[in-house]
Amino acid sequence: MSLLALVKKKKKENSPCACCNNQTENKVPGNCEGKVIKVFGSGCKNCHTLYENTCQAVKNLGIHTEVEYVTDMQQIMLYGVMRMPALVIDEQVVSMGRVLQTGEVEKLLQNHA
Repeated sequence: MSLLALVKKKKKENSPCACCNNQTENKVPGNCEGKVIKVFGSGCKNCHTLYENTCQAVKNLGIHTEVEYVTDMQQIMLYGVMRMPALVIDEQVVSMGRVLQTGEVEKLLQNHA
């Protein structure tokens, strides 16, 4: 097993439930969607816009997960992303170099259901 796979496995094991914020008393079985959604960006306006549109799409669809905003260039390069902003759903790069509108993000999320 590669070092990257070990790090991802360890991170997944230690990650709190995004939909219940690690509050087990409020956890509803089946409420966690299990999606991993990341927006890669350098911190510019376009990257923040994609992040905001993605958060709104998640909210509109009622998906109970956290959208992670990643600016660490080493982590971004591991995914092979060369243009930002980029959107990653379930560890798969689905868009890069474009600021997607909320509706476009919703379609991508529905296709990865």
